[in-house]
Amino acid sequence: MSAPRVLVAGGGIGGLAVGLTLHELGVPFTILEGAPEIAPLGVGINLQPNAVRELGDLGIGTSELDRIGIPALVWALVARDGREIYSEPRGLEAGYRWPQYAVHRGQLQVLLAETLRKRAGADAIRLDHRVTGYATHDDGTVTALGEHSDGTPWREHGTLLIGADGIHSAVRAQMHPAQPPIHWGGVIMWRGTTLAPPVRTGSSFVGLGSNRQRVVLYPISHPRDGLVVTNWIAEITVDDPEAWQTRGWFRKVETTEVVQHFADWTYDWLDVPDLLARADVVYENPMIDRDPVPTWVDGPVLLVGDAAHAMYPTGSNGATQAIMDARHLGASLVRHGLGPEALAAFDATWCEPISRLVLRNRGAGPFGLLDLVEERCGDDLDDLEAALPENERLEFMAGYKAAAGFAVEQLNASPPTIPPDAVVPLPRTSGVPAS
Repeated sequence: MSAPRVLVAGGGIGGLAVGLTLHELGVPFTILEGAPEIAPLGVGINLQPNAVRELGDLGIGTSELDRIGIPALVWALVARDGREIYSEPRGLEAGYRWPQYAVHRGQLQVLLAETLRKRAGADAIRLDHRVTGYATHDDGTVTALGEHSDGTPWREHGTLLIGADGIHSAVRAQMHPAQPPIHWGGVIMWRGTTLAPPVRTGSSFVGLGSNRQRVVLYPISHPRDGLVVTNWIAEITVDDPEAWQTRGWFRKVETTEVVQHFADWTYDWLDVPDLLARADVVYENPMIDRDPVPTWVDGPVLLVGDAAHAMYPTGSNGATQAIMDARHLGASLVRHGLGPEALAAFDATWCEPISRLVLRNRGAGPFGLLDLVEERCGDDLDDLEAALPENERLEFMAGYKAAAGFAVEQLNASPPTIPPDAVVPLPRTSGVPAS
């Protein structure tokens, strides 16, 4: 017989948040990560106030987040001609009890990993352990199956398996072998960072353009010598449904390949072609998600993060939702104990509403406001107020924030997701299946 232990497939933001939560609750765990190291890869992401709150409850507060990012003050949509369509304060400026942060994704992952290792020990994260599948057993336990980078197979037995292995999840593929292929709606994204003067407030998230061609930009560092690290995403929509398959994933490209699509996007407050041309490095990727599945659970196995609900980044809440998954999972374990019942309760509560959010983001998320502007005004914004009144724009955004779980009144009034000093009662032993 073996002691209880939760296996976590994947050491990304979601998997690490699960590990930190399990450690907080006194639950033994092991994170199985396929990469040989956890490195600060990627570009910028946003953490909504609900996720910042949860990180604070985990002991990762604003002093730590300030090292890898900056609080966001304003969120704005600007038309192609430079006229503002919508703007609102964010984080503390909007009345939340917690800020919204724009951070470097890879640096956040490293921060979570370093924090977890300090608290739970170096062996809490096992690198070069790619999960390829799982086997469930009659006693309700599970074995994770995998390979090292040299092809050597391995097996790890546990009480539960949490699949946090991303959009290409092997755990999800086994759970739902007939799932449709990855969904692509025609948007090609280029992502990069550029050292540049801040725009607007100095910490503003700006979406500029239309739904078929836009640039999104925001700082992910505090100013130094009048400059900030500006994260940007340039997007175009193409009509060839096979285009992304011929271009590759996270393909490194020359800046000229991007600038050609935005060559005349110059304003008195922003020179877009200059911003794109001076990027440190540029990566191309299709904007993709997956169709929702009816359940994230198979007995002692649960999907979280992108493995459960990969979504378009239009709502800036992919990492936020992965963190929320970890915390809601922890709350379910506190209520139901360390077993499949807790996973089933989590699934019953969250699978349907978050699946709706996936489809809402596929419909452009908060950027859907640009669709309404184009539909009602075309290129003539002189009658914007008559065609799309301010109160309707406010209602549109309020509806999105409520669906994504960070409506200000709802969040401010809610109790902690996991009560202070909560622990999960552990069963004495966990059966080891016959080989």
